Amino acid sequence: MSEMRKITVEVPEDVLEKAQELTGEGVTETVRVALKRLASIWAQQKARELRGKVKFSLSIEDLRYDDE
Repeated sequence: MSEMRKITVEVPEDVLEKAQELTGEGVTETVRVALKRLASIWAQQKARELRGKVKFSLSIEDLRYDDE
């Protein structure tokens, strides 16, 4: 894991409680999960922007048997 940073945030109590219900975790881990998910969504959006702009020359068969 990379360097840790301590933060203080104010969030609506009902939002935090709902998020904790969804994760089943405490406040710290819930915030970590949320931030990781946000970063994942951002990366997916950036990848979608590349759709049709990058030429890919390998077939699925080439990828499956690349280890040989």
